[in-house]
Amino acid sequence: MNMPAWIKKRLGITWDPRRKRALLLLLVLFLTGAAFYRYATTPVHSITIARTVDIPKGSGFFRITEILDHAGLVHNRPFFWVLALGKKAARHIRAGEYELNGAMSPSAILDKLVRGEIKVYPVTLPEDITVTDVARRLSAFKLVNEKEFMTLATDRSFLASLDIEADSIEGYLYPDTYRFDRSMTIKEIIRILVGQFWRKVTPEMRKRAQEIGLTLPQWVTLASIIGKESGNSAEKPLISAVFHNRLERGMKLQSDPTAIYNLQQEGGHVKTVLLRHLKSDTPHNTYRISGLPPSPIANPGIDSLRAALYPAKVDYLYFVAKNDGSHRFSNNLASHNQAVLKYQINRQKK
Repeated sequence: MNMPAWIKKRLGITWDPRRKRALLLLLVLFLTGAAFYRYATTPVHSITIARTVDIPKGSGFFRITEILDHAGLVHNRPFFWVLALGKKAARHIRAGEYELNGAMSPSAILDKLVRGEIKVYPVTLPEDITVTDVARRLSAFKLVNEKEFMTLATDRSFLASLDIEADSIEGYLYPDTYRFDRSMTIKEIIRILVGQFWRKVTPEMRKRAQEIGLTLPQWVTLASIIGKESGNSAEKPLISAVFHNRLERGMKLQSDPTAIYNLQQEGGHVKTVLLRHLKSDTPHNTYRISGLPPSPIANPGIDSLRAALYPAKVDYLYFVAKNDGSHRFSNNLASHNQAVLKYQINRQKK
């Protein structure tokens, strides 16, 4: 409805076309700005909908927007582009896996992407598990390809870059709890595991190994056997003493875990160590070979590493499991055979 001319004249209102266009433009800008602000600060959904979004390395911003849109987290691409431009975010988004949800606003989503708050996976590697076990655990979290991990684990040039002079990385993957993300490469993960080993192995410990006549690989190998024989930290110096005493006397170590190591690495599952396992002609079987095995049979923790360096001052030469997590130690074969009869043979007859 047009206002009568006499009213316009009485009120002093003149409708300059340019002024009219300017007011209209301001109105459009105001409404657009309000809509944009509402878009930027309002949750994407009215309910919380969790989304895991993977942004591959090398993705451009338009590709990232497409990924987020397909996950139901954008809705209005032009507004999202303008928002990213205003935040200078387009070139600063880190690749990786993100946990986002519908309760977040587009602005909050962009902030999280720019901060690089990627999803991390806490992975616990227990003491005394093998390199094969490590590969399987990491693969279960989809952090590594198991086959590629095992290939790198025996890559001599890669091992040399980690200061490991060995044919395998076995023994040098330190057991601990780690936080990894899926954007990490296998080499990056391995470097973290081995880096933790070198942080735990102090110069004083390496000096002690030399003083008792052990090279670093021999020390780690002995520690790995101690760890596989007992999870009881208090007993490990006693286990260590048995092996040190046997080595000094030229006796075979006769450690059950060494007899089944190669069988397990070849894919076999050994629930109970049998006589045929002890007779197996494998490189690490200390029932067949003299001295220490050629390399570690697991990845020992700090208690096992220390026990290998500081054996208890006892004359024990034998031990047998008591089936309660502890062992019975003996310094002669007759006493050992009695302990075996008591704790193993008679128990099996019951």
